[in-house]
Amino acid sequence: MKNIFKLMILGGTLALGSCNLDVEPRQSLTPEAALATVNGYQSLIFATYGMPRGFNQYGQQMMIAPEIMADNLRIIANTGRYIGQEANADRAHIGLWNTGYWGGINNTNIIIDGIGEVEGDEALKNRVLGEAHFLRALFYFDLAKVYGYEPGKEVNGFNKSVVLRTTPTLGFSQADFRARSTNREVYDQIISDLQTSINLLPTSAIGTAGVYRATKGAAQALLARVYLYDSKFAEAEAMASQAMATVGLADNGTGLLTPENYVSAFSTAPNPESVFELEIRSVDWSTVDGVNNSVCSLSANVFPSAQFIVTATSELLASYEEGDIRRATWTETTRSGASGPVYRSNKWLGHKGDFLENLPIIRGAELFLIRAEARFRTGNLSGSRADLNALRAKRGLGAVAEDLAGNDLFDQIMTERRQEFALEGHRWFDLKRNGMAISKSSRFEAVPYNDYRLLSPLPNDQIQLNEQLEQNPGYN
Repeated sequence: MKNIFKLMILGGTLALGSCNLDVEPRQSLTPEAALATVNGYQSLIFATYGMPRGFNQYGQQMMIAPEIMADNLRIIANTGRYIGQEANADRAHIGLWNTGYWGGINNTNIIIDGIGEVEGDEALKNRVLGEAHFLRALFYFDLAKVYGYEPGKEVNGFNKSVVLRTTPTLGFSQADFRARSTNREVYDQIISDLQTSINLLPTSAIGTAGVYRATKGAAQALLARVYLYDSKFAEAEAMASQAMATVGLADNGTGLLTPENYVSAFSTAPNPESVFELEIRSVDWSTVDGVNNSVCSLSANVFPSAQFIVTATSELLASYEEGDIRRATWTETTRSGASGPVYRSNKWLGHKGDFLENLPIIRGAELFLIRAEARFRTGNLSGSRADLNALRAKRGLGAVAEDLAGNDLFDQIMTERRQEFALEGHRWFDLKRNGMAISKSSRFEAVPYNDYRLLSPLPNDQIQLNEQLEQNPGYN
């Protein structure tokens, strides 16, 4: 038996990107429990779930930055945050390299490498193993889409992604320097992890408490998303259909929210449309964290001490059709120092108290939009329109035109995604993965797809530390 947890407890977890070391002690684990049974591994996977909810991940940056770097949000108060991202300034991007993701990846590697050696309930071992594969896939997918192009969408043949590590680092002797893997290699690993997790994880219906952990349906849904990014459209369609069946969604939209409860669902835990949701409890942060860092504080003014620095762009607001309940996720309000009308988000209202809320990462609506786009790409236009209509009926809208096709149909899909996932962190990536220019609000020029600012720069200290790391084009 490897002394994995003994190393963790006495020396901290070694979390590596290129070779950066992030010491994260796990005081809640005891050597006896960790080394003897599956319970220690389950404790480690529980700790790993806490990493993506950090403010540098989904707790703030991964929700706000992709919206303000494109055309959904604008700054209304200069606190120093997201000013560079709004203008797409040089090196102002999404920074994930020096966050907890590498530590999370190393945790999942520890679990995958060692859980088979311990005693314990086989069903629980399979579940924890499946969760480790799921979270490793999620972490690598986020890193890959920030730091590299999607396979087949490379500019000037540049296909570097991130450093790929699939075995645990248990000591300094294993803290080796590595080059970046190709985007194809990283995507293949993500797909493999999700395929493995699907066969290990239990099922859970949409919107139930089971969505706080990875499930079969969540793995299928994430894999459908990955296939869409990877331009594997037939596979994306098939996997989205499988995910819908697993979580309890019907082709006609049954299982999705109705217009009457759409807005209030974002103040419900879990969100009734959640397929995978990050739970945040009061013990997970302090009140200072909430006012300083939460999405609620930055995007709404429901608490007196809120920062309220971002609002919807006029272009996003103008895109909603009459009767679209998604328009009601924005409420006109005021903000001292801001000219003209401003709008707070009703998606992030801190409904659990003092800025606290959960984070729906995958919602059922996405499966219809993944399948609509995949069907469009494979020539099944009637199927694509049917998926749009199933979603639109649940948002208070009528069907699209029966002859909607070509660029008009694709534009409609992109518009539905823009409106459905406003302030949920999809917009920048939706434009990027389709090889499109990044559209902006009227204050800024669009960013061409071949512009170097499409990719985030690697941290300079990592480039200096590891001579095998190649910086993204345009940042040297």
